[in-house]
Amino acid sequence: MGVALVTGASTGIGEATAIRLSREPGTELVLVARREELLRSLADSLPCRTTYLALDLTAADAPQRLRAHLEAHHAGKLQLLVNNAGAAWRGSFAETGHPHVQRHMELNFDAVVRLTEELLPLLRTSAPSAIVNVASTAGRVSRAGSGAYSASKFALIGWTDSLYAEEKPHGVHVGVVLPGFVATPGFPATELREKALTRWIVSTPAKVAEAIYEAGPGGKAERYVPRPYALAAVARILAPRLARRVLTGGAAATLTTSTAGDGATRLQEAARSDHQERPTP
Repeated sequence: MGVALVTGASTGIGEATAIRLSREPGTELVLVARREELLRSLADSLPCRTTYLALDLTAADAPQRLRAHLEAHHAGKLQLLVNNAGAAWRGSFAETGHPHVQRHMELNFDAVVRLTEELLPLLRTSAPSAIVNVASTAGRVSRAGSGAYSASKFALIGWTDSLYAEEKPHGVHVGVVLPGFVATPGFPATELREKALTRWIVSTPAKVAEAIYEAGPGGKAERYVPRPYALAAVARILAPRLARRVLTGGAAATLTTSTAGDGATRLQEAARSDHQERPTP
């Protein structure tokens, strides 16, 4: 298969994707995430040649560092780029404002665009090659409290469609994967998995990893995981009034879940509060 770079590779969908791709003959992997110890452990467990780079993709020099890594360790080759890294923090627009939207766009969209721009020349010279952008069903259907996340994924999907048309003549396929609820450390879906009524709608990272393979080397345009989630996107187009009614009713509340980002934010707020309440020595 050649050289494949996976962002957000330390856990969840990224980890499952690395494991899935490692089974393909001739694969060389480049793993990218912030936590070096997890990357090292995963790299050591895989059956193919694997290198890794720990960095924050929102850093100004992140794309250049990754290109330098590919040139130094993989002869500047790149047959597959999987833009998987992302995060979500819940909050209404009235409560969180523009900074909340900007925070999502910076990681879920801007970082993907900047990295793709830097690595596109390598993908072209390595063609046939592929890019897979991991979006979300939230990039087709938005719910209260997650508008900023949806905005970043809507942008990613729209840009992906355009990039596909532009890069097809250069031998670079561009696919998109739209997961629904998937149990990962970042999106644990705890509330859904605890209820028998909603447990069935939560998928696994391994199934998303297979969809990523299909949307990359497999040449598929897009894949929903689970597949029935595509019906929500269709309903949003064909029956927008009904979709809005559903998304503002009791069913939407049932499908509301917390994220790892929410937990981290609460811990940061608690730490700030604790610091402010401590007496000055």
